[in-house]
Amino acid sequence: MTGGPKPFVIAVDGPSAAGKGTLARRLDAHYGFAFLDTGLLYRAVGLRLLRAGQDPADAAAAAAAAAQVTPAELGAPALRGEDVAQAASKVAAIPAVRQVLLRLQREFATHPPVLVPGLAGGKPAPGIVIDGRDIGTVVCPAADVKIFVTASPEERARRRHKELLDRGENAIYARVLQDMKDRDSRDSGRAVSPLVPAADALVIDSTALDADAAFAAAVALVDERRRRKA
Repeated sequence: MTGGPKPFVIAVDGPSAAGKGTLARRLDAHYGFAFLDTGLLYRAVGLRLLRAGQDPADAAAAAAAAAQVTPAELGAPALRGEDVAQAASKVAAIPAVRQVLLRLQREFATHPPVLVPGLAGGKPAPGIVIDGRDIGTVVCPAADVKIFVTASPEERARRRHKELLDRGENAIYARVLQDMKDRDSRDSGRAVSPLVPAADALVIDSTALDADAAFAAAVALVDERRRRKA
């Protein structure tokens, strides 16, 4: 990418189960960009710690685990477990972990991968969609488009509860809701990179908004910014 055009960057942030992942993946598919779910990086750290029998709140152990995480780990089905999600929220509050993973995320943003690895003459993706909690505020503060997707805790807990039941897991709505509120408190109250919308982000409240309407609003903004940048 040296000397070439800078990739078009779309930052999608928001709390758990707000719909940001669904929106980010639709944008990625629509534009043919590269995609990174940064939440999976923190989940990968949490999973490493849980499998090693270590405390996710142990800063030294978490930082060491973060230094070992590779993109190859992000497809593991085990990353979707609720225990891993809770561990991820704890490690995400550790400054040393965030610093380690920040470098990886920024490298992806500035040097996106080739969309078809191994293809002769393959070129890096012309743009990227990065899904997380501090992309528009910390990781890519100069992103071309910043979107913050939110929803009420009750609606997000309802979605997560349904997701867990659909996967055959035992889940109690009241407990899912409390876990959601606890995670929100950790994410928004941490001293480093708290979960807040960027000042210039498009805020989409998906509580009563269907996925198609949220997608249409996001595409309208992205198209306008791409025309302006062309």
